Amino acid sequence: MNLSNGVEEPLLDEDFLARCGRLALISRKIVRGKLRGEKRSRRRGMSTEFADHRNYVAGDDLRHLDWNIYGRLEKLFIKLFEEEEERSVVLLLDASGSMACGEPDKWRHARQVTAALGAIALASGDRVHLRIFDQELRPVIGSLRGTRSILRLVGVLEDLKVGQGTALLASLKAHAATAPPRAIQILISDLMDPAGIEAALRQISGTRGESWLIHLLSRTEQNPEELGDLRLRDVEDGSFVDVSFNSSVHEAYRSILAKYRSEVRQLCARYQIQPVEVCTDVPFDRVVLEMMRQRGMLA
Repeated sequence: MNLSNGVEEPLLDEDFLARCGRLALISRKIVRGKLRGEKRSRRRGMSTEFADHRNYVAGDDLRHLDWNIYGRLEKLFIKLFEEEEERSVVLLLDASGSMACGEPDKWRHARQVTAALGAIALASGDRVHLRIFDQELRPVIGSLRGTRSILRLVGVLEDLKVGQGTALLASLKAHAATAPPRAIQILISDLMDPAGIEAALRQISGTRGESWLIHLLSRTEQNPEELGDLRLRDVEDGSFVDVSFNSSVHEAYRSILAKYRSEVRQLCARYQIQPVEVCTDVPFDRVVLEMMRQRGMLA
């Protein structure tokens, strides 16, 4: 959506940014014996989550003495706490030409979802990596950390432009080669690649961490309304195709699309990727705050 003076509205408004600090991404993977979503390791430190006791040794911080035990046993014990472990969240945003197609605007919607998930991750203490790709993995910014990085992340996404062609496999292969270990990987894409998607999705398999897919399609892609003789142009390679788009062709299109979406779900199950199917009719905040919450990805 644009303002009357032609300047694009911010991807995230102040109200949504204020809510980010009360949310967190939830991982279902188990790392070092604990749920990764809890962001705790078995290492003993001095955080806020109580874990165990040990005997007091001269020089220990007296603030961590357990005075309740001393009152009962007249012995000094130090409280041990589980150490919070920093988690990485990788946002993989498809910036190929097809992401600029469809109504409502698929490209803006994708950037809003990416900005929202990144803001939530940064606000809850995660380290965020933004990776953009079209025909290749683009250099954008290094890893981000802390709430002060939220506006920087949003600013980068606001200035970002779509590219041209798609190379899902090459791009995700390049990502996989440098992916941080045990990260939450979130792919935001329409998955439109004539070369196919299975080998590409294998690169972000959830067996190596936690992997999510935000599969984004526009309303017009899901249900094209125009009928008649049409000339269609491929926005990525510039080629044209003439088609008589009558009711039978429309029905065949819907059948092919349904089969494709079913294939995406099957591949996600095979490679342990949690999928969320999104239509651009659904506002981005509902995608994040309702759809992802219902699937246990957000709390």
